Amino acid sequence: MQQYETVIILTPLLSEEVSKETVAKFKSILTEGGAEIIHEDNWGLKKLAYPIEKKTTGFYHLTEFKAPGELISKLEIEYRRDERIMRFLTIKLDKHAIAYSEKKRSGAFNKKKAEGPKAEEVAN
Repeated sequence: MQQYETVIILTPLLSEEVSKETVAKFKSILTEGGAEIIHEDNWGLKKLAYPIEKKTTGFYHLTEFKAPGELISKLEIEYRRDERIMRFLTIKLDKHAIAYSEKKRSGAFNKKKAEGPKAEEVAN
């Protein structure tokens, strides 16, 4: 099984409840197909770089999972059939991307770097 990451953009016209149902639908497609969900991240409503279907915003949702390769084509067919999905992107992660994702989830990039002595301490 390979590790993948998929990002979907849902139409902004959906209520929060409907968008959660949509994400749950695709999550169940993954789990029923034998995938193991590693991480999910709801990015919320974001501005799009360019209008899609005359909409300038969309709900972003990222899912990281391990799955057999055959499942990806089935998943993407379901993305295309669902009119609530404006765009999607699924990528296969290599070992470097997997390591980066693990560091990001552990919070390694959010820690402040050790600062040098304060200006007051240097003046004394």
